[in-house]
Amino acid sequence: MRFPTDFLWGASTSAYQTEGAWDADGKAPSVQDMKEIPDGTSDFKVAVDHYHRFEEDVRLFKELGLKAYRFSISWSRVMSNGKVNPKGLEFYKKFIALLKENEIEPIVTVFHFDLPYEIHEKGGWENRETIQAFADYCQLLFDTFGQEVNYWQTINEQNVMALAGSIIGTSNKSMKEKFQENHHMLVAQALVTKNYHDGNYPGKIGPAPNIASVYAASDKPEDQLAAMNMSALRNWLFLDAAVYGVYNHNAWHILSKINACPEVTEEDKKIMLEGTCDYIAFNYYNTMTVSAYYQKENKIDQQSGFGIPDFFQATTNPHLPMTEFGWPIDPEGFRYTLNEIYSRYRLPLLITENGIGAKDQLTEDGKIHDKYRIDYLKQHIQQMYLAMEDGVEVIGYCPWSAIDLISTHEGIEKRYGFIYVDRTDDSLNTLDRYKKDSFYWYQKLIAENGLNEEE
Repeated sequence: MRFPTDFLWGASTSAYQTEGAWDADGKAPSVQDMKEIPDGTSDFKVAVDHYHRFEEDVRLFKELGLKAYRFSISWSRVMSNGKVNPKGLEFYKKFIALLKENEIEPIVTVFHFDLPYEIHEKGGWENRETIQAFADYCQLLFDTFGQEVNYWQTINEQNVMALAGSIIGTSNKSMKEKFQENHHMLVAQALVTKNYHDGNYPGKIGPAPNIASVYAASDKPEDQLAAMNMSALRNWLFLDAAVYGVYNHNAWHILSKINACPEVTEEDKKIMLEGTCDYIAFNYYNTMTVSAYYQKENKIDQQSGFGIPDFFQATTNPHLPMTEFGWPIDPEGFRYTLNEIYSRYRLPLLITENGIGAKDQLTEDGKIHDKYRIDYLKQHIQQMYLAMEDGVEVIGYCPWSAIDLISTHEGIEKRYGFIYVDRTDDSLNTLDRYKKDSFYWYQKLIAENGLNEEE
């Protein structure tokens, strides 16, 4: 299995989960710095101290062989109360320059769950003024890094924020309020995309939702219809808006039935139509399975979802194994999802997250034997290759995550990285970095630009 010579083998992280230094050098707090942390997990104030150790980390990324690195910029590090923080901006200048010196393509997400707390206090995304605040922030980034960065992503997992906002630190709100916030994000994304295109920058810009193809629980017509409805609300609402500049009709119907349609102005519609994306970045962890609705909504989970009366109900797929944290494992579903997205939109695809969270163990001799991660990634890469043989245009693969980081709601105990960080949820320990077995496996795969049959 050999990939195109320009294929972007990479890995991903986010700012608030890695950087730490939450109030250093003029950085203002974000919602992630101020939210209530689940019992037994760690906060993000030190994280894995990437802010102070980025040079060491980039050396490791270079040794790993990364061709690309997908990371996010912290809005509240570079801008506060509408004013630029020069020290925050200087950090990212140094970081991006160092990546490029090491021939690692920077892939930048401008917003990854970490709204500045000052904006949150003014109503956050529910406040229309946040649209322009976001556009001003992004313009700063384009003016500063527009010639150095070729791949931009607007908003990470906007669909997760809309459908499971409480999971990532936003307060519980009604569906009406959530989808008004979501609408403002869609308009903000389109405005920023239009501004990027109008600036004639050399790169590409697109969204980064979490996309999960939806299976019907049975061949019963009502279950098939439930799968169509869930996919419309969870997936196509967000990608139709980004690619076509309009709301998906099935999703809008569901919103109307549950009294959750946002207020949409004529100017909003115009902006959305004028600000469509160049490519699609997306995160994939697993598929979803739904049946016709049969019980009261009882749970909202980042991956398994929830139920809406008369439309669908998430259910367990008995044919899929589970991670130790209870997420399904479905490599074939990755191929299915890639084909489903590409057949709808015919735009280049970039995988920006894919990985397995596990309780890695550091041995006394400084080793981490994570064969389960190698197996997981190998199976997904094999299926990605088959999707490319199917005709899907995939330009890169950036699994989650380059280095251990603080999981959004399960702390450092749930590790994803190729690089182990010596800390726990209770103690910072040394914060030393250790290369896992998966590090050496991925290093070899990148060097060979693919997998051998016997592997």
